Amino acid sequence: MIQMLHADPLRARIIARFDEMSHQLQQAARYILEHPQDVALVSMRELARNAGVQPSTITRLTKFLGLESYEEIRSHHAQAIRVGADGFAARALNNSAGALGTDTHDFAGNMLQSLSAQIARLSEPESLQRLSAVADHLFTARRVYVLGLRSCHSVAWHFHYVMTLLGDKTIHLDGPAGTGGDALMRATADDALLVISINPYALQTLELAEVARERNMSIVAITDSEVSPLVSIASQSVLISTESQTFFHTLTPALAVSEVLCGLLANRNKPQASRR
Repeated sequence: MIQMLHADPLRARIIARFDEMSHQLQQAARYILEHPQDVALVSMRELARNAGVQPSTITRLTKFLGLESYEEIRSHHAQAIRVGADGFAARALNNSAGALGTDTHDFAGNMLQSLSAQIARLSEPESLQRLSAVADHLFTARRVYVLGLRSCHSVAWHFHYVMTLLGDKTIHLDGPAGTGGDALMRATADDALLVISINPYALQTLELAEVARERNMSIVAITDSEVSPLVSIASQSVLISTESQTFFHTLTPALAVSEVLCGLLANRNKPQASRR
């Protein structure tokens, strides 16, 4: 899962060289970054099948990273998981890692345990420090433009709606006929863009984020991977898991981040929040 091996040197090497990879290598590399448990437990062929690539792609990725064999990647991840297996989040994850039962209660219980593990990871010290830094960043901005398209629209709207209850600092980049980004014409370097996007990243989201960068706005990203295209242009990033035991991504961690940021921003100006 995302952030589980955050300080891992092999993980850092994959991220550092990600932009040099071909599309197929990127697909395999991204799967390894986001599913370290799978890497530790399955064969190369099974990993390739899960990642949607050929086994030869895993072999080429291994050589690209300067390793002799896939076994080096697998054993490395197995050791990293053993080292971190005593944490609360790891135990919660292990409890939810089994196959979904056919019983409705089993299905719901496994889903909720998985979500609990994802939220638990957001409450780890490094994540809390990052959330506090993001809140400071947004608090000092003159205006906060908020962008989230497709499934991420609900997260962007939630943040904007709650913030309108506290003042008029946020501007939601949303409008008919693709006009939502027009408000950026009035943005300056004193403003920030809070952008939410997950794989597959909406093209218009990436285009508007580039517009914000060209206007020297600071960019804060809520996204799903260290190799998300938003991370390289953002001054601050919050990484959230989107893995679900159903057929669709979960947005629960992203919504949790939105709620926490709203709470932190309200707490930084308690008198105004109380008056509002």
